[in-house]
Amino acid sequence: MHHFVYNKTWLLTKFPPETPYISIIREPFHHLKSQMNYYHLPMILGIEDSKDAVKTFLKDPWRYRNKSEVFFDHVNVTWDGTRNPLSFDLGWPAEKADKEEEASIYITQLDKEFTLVMILEHLDESVVMLRRLMCWEIRDVVYFLRIENKRYYAFKRYEATPEELDNHRRWSAVDYMLYDTFNKSLWRKIAAQGPDFFDELQYFRRTRVKVSHHCTKMTSGRKNETLTVGASRWSPEFEVDYTYCSYIYSKRVRGLDEVMRGYRITRKELDHSVMDTVINVLLKHKGFPTFKNIQDAHAAGIVGMHTHKIRAVGKYQYR
Repeated sequence: MHHFVYNKTWLLTKFPPETPYISIIREPFHHLKSQMNYYHLPMILGIEDSKDAVKTFLKDPWRYRNKSEVFFDHVNVTWDGTRNPLSFDLGWPAEKADKEEEASIYITQLDKEFTLVMILEHLDESVVMLRRLMCWEIRDVVYFLRIENKRYYAFKRYEATPEELDNHRRWSAVDYMLYDTFNKSLWRKIAAQGPDFFDELQYFRRTRVKVSHHCTKMTSGRKNETLTVGASRWSPEFEVDYTYCSYIYSKRVRGLDEVMRGYRITRKELDHSVMDTVINVLLKHKGFPTFKNIQDAHAAGIVGMHTHKIRAVGKYQYR
């Protein structure tokens, strides 16, 4: 639901030692393209007018090191959206991007600490493994098959040349090491489950499609229809009603937050929401200060209040 930088020392002060830790990562090159789109990196790097920003960047990623590293004074870190973002989220310091031997030791330790690191390219397999490791039911892990989540942007389908991929593998070496480690770890866990795992995988996929189809109808106005998913070897019978569909269909993280909290987020809480990272990247790129929360940015006359998708005002027009 939310991004979180893994810090085991801090977490041990908040949760019991036996707490399961779960994450998800994706193939680094595809992640690079997503990061470049989401954080407007072609604009920040000054390559937005090139025929293909990804190709231009991968010709020599080291050339853009100074441009893509942005210091956020409100969190006291230097962040680079093009280099090792996966391992950064899993706690590897950005300043140690070139310390591959140390990173290898750290990643080995992560493999011991995490119950499961899911792989986006093998999402169904990851979800079934998650269900088994957590002793959950099928109804707990069904996700909505949302075609619209697959956002389009100009360079999304760009296929890098072998030379470009080699540059990226060297530029983001720790992320590739991380991905390779947890991809192998996932398949080792699957192999230990036996052939029954793949029977469940097929059942899960059929159920996911059936539930997604039903929830599409319900969210289109047929709220009173209920789908009964029969019992199986892996899960008891369960019903898919409007409430269930609204949870898995929800597009709004804040809405799911409210369900988990049990109450609506108050205006005071919203005022102190953490500032949108994209806006801070753009502000920093333009030479303006960054902000810790919406209230501070509003007080400075930078943005409008009461929205996570910040509306820039006055001379700061970022859309």
